[in-house]
Amino acid sequence: MIMEARAVTKVFGATHALKGVDFAVEAGRVTALFGENGAGKSTLMKILAGIEQPTTGELELDGEPIAFGSPRAAADRGVVIIHQELSLFPNLSVADNLFMARERVRHGVMVDDRAQRDTAAALLQRLEEPIDPRTDVSELRLGQQQIVEIARALAQDARVLIMDEPTSALSAAEVEVLFRIIRELTADGVAIVYISHHLEEALEIADHVVVLRDGGLVAEAEAADVNLAWIVEHMVGRSQDELFPEDHAETGAELLRIRDLSVADPRNPGRLSVDGVSLTVRAGEIVGLYGLMGAGRTELLEALAGRLRVVSGEIDIDGDMIEGPVSARIARGLALVPEDRQRDGLVQSMSVGQNLSLSGLRRFIRGPLVSADKERTAVTTMMRDVTVKASGPDAPITSLSGGNQQKVVLGKALLTQPRVLLLDEPTRGIDVGAKADIFTLMTDLAGRGVAVLFATSELDEALHVPDRLLVMAKGKVVREVRRGTSSREEIMVASEGGER
Repeated sequence: MIMEARAVTKVFGATHALKGVDFAVEAGRVTALFGENGAGKSTLMKILAGIEQPTTGELELDGEPIAFGSPRAAADRGVVIIHQELSLFPNLSVADNLFMARERVRHGVMVDDRAQRDTAAALLQRLEEPIDPRTDVSELRLGQQQIVEIARALAQDARVLIMDEPTSALSAAEVEVLFRIIRELTADGVAIVYISHHLEEALEIADHVVVLRDGGLVAEAEAADVNLAWIVEHMVGRSQDELFPEDHAETGAELLRIRDLSVADPRNPGRLSVDGVSLTVRAGEIVGLYGLMGAGRTELLEALAGRLRVVSGEIDIDGDMIEGPVSARIARGLALVPEDRQRDGLVQSMSVGQNLSLSGLRRFIRGPLVSADKERTAVTTMMRDVTVKASGPDAPITSLSGGNQQKVVLGKALLTQPRVLLLDEPTRGIDVGAKADIFTLMTDLAGRGVAVLFATSELDEALHVPDRLLVMAKGKVVREVRRGTSSREEIMVASEGGER
């Protein structure tokens, strides 16, 4: 046993985030930690990593009581965390990010840039990611940024490595590389704590599993002795079959039509991310977009929302062509929930309520002023409708769990009163319970006549949620299937550009 938490509690005001939790990690083993958003997983990990202090209880490292006053103190003792939300400096290079606050120096004063770049290059090569260490992080796609976050943790020679959603933005190939690294680390005696909402993936790499619910430890077992159904039932108190919606709305008139749409790759304008795509979405219909990394799903949705320039093609709502900036499209009833909630969906310095009302402020303007009463009423109602768990509209957005932050981003889009709702990976990095809430909300919106177009990289979602699924590969729609008419294998083959 390397590290142990004994009877740990954590209280934030009236909220009991942890209730007497006992938790231990062993050398050379992977402990998978499961639980819904708000179950206490991240709070427990922050306590282990010195970011938070327990209200009561104690920590032990190598059998001796320990109290970390800061993350730096924990890292100095070999306890390192990879956070769920990226904590990189976008204006600095990859190498600078890897060694921030731990710079390699020459003669005691000068930063050894060459040594840092060489070490960074070796770490990236180990992770099979061909990134130039001199590249600014802002130039990297989300998955590459996540690789940099992992490389930064590996650079610290951890004895206990906590991975909080390390694969939420990674491709299947990148996940395989990460799993190889994890096995190498455990072979060297490193203890891994692995948190993921990809339950099947986490179960594959785990040796031991622990489940938290409502701040308490409710179950633990050896990974070989449990299955997905066991995990889901202990996490949310219901079976996995109940997570996907059964009722689907009747479809109405065509709301969204895309004709021969082409969009340039924002990082390489010489190639097309979206190549001649045509599709329609009707009122009350949920249409899914499935594809591997680089298939063009995000670029398609961002072009529809006005974030990316269209090279050619037309976008119609109710038969009228739309163009112009994002604000003009919101006014026409088109709203996007972006993939990266931290960078594109939320303003970190604002409260929950301010984030929710930001895109729909025009609804509350009376003359030169914003009607505070109308805004607060709308925000409070939306928090209830999308089931945001927060102390109130004035709570800092940073105080919410990942799943509740995602619900705020979704609620912000809904306050614009959209007729066409675009969702880019709406369940990325959230637990099965929060996913079920979002699926239910999507179904309810479709029942009110909203046209929903959503992108997902989760096969189960792709097969069970949309009325129609469009499979994308290399910027093109290569297959269209209706719910219940195709298998996982057929969808995977199509997404890789195989035969229909």
